[in-house]
Amino acid sequence: MATKTIPFDAAEYLSSPESQAELLSDALESGDAGYIANALGVIARARGMTDVARGAGVTRESLYKALSRDGDPKLTTLLGVMKSLGFKLSAQSAVKPSPPRPRQRRKVFRIAG
Repeated sequence: MATKTIPFDAAEYLSSPESQAELLSDALESGDAGYIANALGVIARARGMTDVARGAGVTRESLYKALSRDGDPKLTTLLGVMKSLGFKLSAQSAVKPSPPRPRQRRKVFRIAG
């Protein structure tokens, strides 16, 4: 007896903004451009690709292409999609700060006169 499978679409399970933000945060943390584009595509499908494309100022077809696993959206498209979805990008340093150096006391010279 053959196993019957059905297509899985993660967009059907990402109904809350919190779950969508969690997926996007994980994708951004990975640094994998394909994963980031795909995560944005899943979120856009969950929210309605037509509305997201309209908000981003691109066509629905170009958005599907840009946000596929093999897509490579332009920065303007990425920023438009993020804005349309109600997300904002921010950055934090990935470099650990150096420990503070001990303060050196300045030597003060006095001239006798």
